[in-house]
Amino acid sequence: MSNVVEGPIEANAQNRYEVTEADLPLHCPMDGMSLWNSHPRVFMPIEDDGGESTCPYCGAHYVLKK
Repeated sequence: MSNVVEGPIEANAQNRYEVTEADLPLHCPMDGMSLWNSHPRVFMPIEDDGGESTCPYCGAHYVLKK
């Protein structure tokens, strides 16, 4: 993810995340998020969805930053 965060990223803490091509393939929760209190990992085809995708479990909205 493009924001610099020290330590684990709290899952489902934000509703909008900017991601880069380095984060692909996109999945929620993302690597570095605390997984113990989250949902099962789901992959989302953000490249095929116009550069935006929403997680069906938690509603987190991901935007692909070019």
